[in-house]
Amino acid sequence: MNVAVTGVAGFIGFHLAHRLLDNGHRVFGIDNLNPYYDPSLKEDRLSQLEPHEGFTFSRLDIADRPGMEKVFAGQRFDAVVHLAAQAGVRYSIDNPHAYVESNLTGFLHILEGCRHSRVPHLVFASSSSVYGANTKMPFSVHDNVDHPISLYAATKKANELMAHTYAALYGIPCTGLRFFTVYGPWGRPDMALFKFTRSILEGKAIDIYNYGDMQRDFTYIDDIVEGVYRAMRLTPEPDKAWDGSRPDPGTSFAPYRIYNIGGSSPVHLMHFIEVLEKALGRQAEKNMLPLQKGDVKATCADALDLEKAVGFRPGVSVDVGIRRFVDWYRSYYRV
Repeated sequence: MNVAVTGVAGFIGFHLAHRLLDNGHRVFGIDNLNPYYDPSLKEDRLSQLEPHEGFTFSRLDIADRPGMEKVFAGQRFDAVVHLAAQAGVRYSIDNPHAYVESNLTGFLHILEGCRHSRVPHLVFASSSSVYGANTKMPFSVHDNVDHPISLYAATKKANELMAHTYAALYGIPCTGLRFFTVYGPWGRPDMALFKFTRSILEGKAIDIYNYGDMQRDFTYIDDIVEGVYRAMRLTPEPDKAWDGSRPDPGTSFAPYRIYNIGGSSPVHLMHFIEVLEKALGRQAEKNMLPLQKGDVKATCADALDLEKAVGFRPGVSVDVGIRRFVDWYRSYYRV
């Protein structure tokens, strides 16, 4: 297959591209290497991909309409996996325009490219943040998600709506994947595990929000990639049982599906930190702080639909995943 992967120098995009290339597929990677976090980490990820014969890279911002039109005019893709986005919940509070430009305008360019070049399947990244103010656990794709509490979450919900519209209007098969707190080697420096590890090793205090009373459905990167890879190979079809008088948000009359990718095993934040302290062999100094705007107290994925559809459920424990991350971090930064 010839697969376009946007955000290919990002955390998930890098790992997915690696998996695709190792399985003999061709990858056309797109990334603008923006400085939201250290671009050198993104460049080092790319350096792992570039030796592969089947890898092509284009340094391009998805918000660049002429550039994106040129990509789709010059390539025939068997699938597009759209992972590029302006990430981060807290960053969206102070930098809202970045989210509109990348997550909305950029996504429109992806949809238009898929429409005009008749891409057989678009897989795109959504987020557990779309569940917003929902408190019923576990979070299900069949639940209403109309109460986001950050602009980041709102843009991800908008992506789902935009994709559904294009699936309905133009018959473009679209699969949206709601990722739950992804972590692992080559991870993002703005995420908790990376920040905690760096601070603990440097002897600095770590910030713990809501005074530690938080739970997250941490999902290891290999589990995320496996879910994406399997979903990419399953083209959605219209659900003949869908009923407009009782609309199910998780399915559709159009060739469109939404899935959660998460382990369905939320971990208390303080336990997560304890596992990290053990892996590092050091205790953390802790700053206990109130809940920040845009954050939620807990997440938990109902991943049954994913398991039924592709025969896979995430299963790497935080004990294993954190140890692998720490090993990578020590090796990468020579700590």
